[in-house]
Amino acid sequence: MKYSLQFSDAIHILAYIEIFQQTDLLSSEMIAKSIETSAANVRKIMSKLKKSGLIITKMGKAAPSLAKEPKDITLFDIYQSIEGNTNLIQVDPKTNPNCIVGANIQETLTESYSQLQRKVEEEMAKITLDTLLHRIAVLEKEKRPDNQEIIKKFL
Repeated sequence: MKYSLQFSDAIHILAYIEIFQQTDLLSSEMIAKSIETSAANVRKIMSKLKKSGLIITKMGKAAPSLAKEPKDITLFDIYQSIEGNTNLIQVDPKTNPNCIVGANIQETLTESYSQLQRKVEEEMAKITLDTLLHRIAVLEKEKRPDNQEIIKKFL
């Protein structure tokens, strides 16, 4: 089963941009090192984030910034910017119509999956980037107290 990490990477990028504002660490290459992906992948995700109004970038300058306050960016906002209207879980469209299960599983699962999708979206809308930044700062403080200056505004 293939799954996308772009949603997780998009959250990572937004958190990184906010934490490292006003530094020279905001190039796609530096962000890519943090995610352990390619700079091209970072630029692709950042393009989606920009298109959806979550970040601001300037041509020729590695200084992206959030377009909104972290408290105003939800996981649902980020998810929609990356995945669009794609559901988290998908029904297999190719089942055997001559089988009792195969003929009925798609319709059966569509109803359940739609209900799950709504619930997940509701929960995602409750979680803000601000909340995640705070959690990152708390964990960093526990792991490496010497980085407190960088993270103090998120504690």
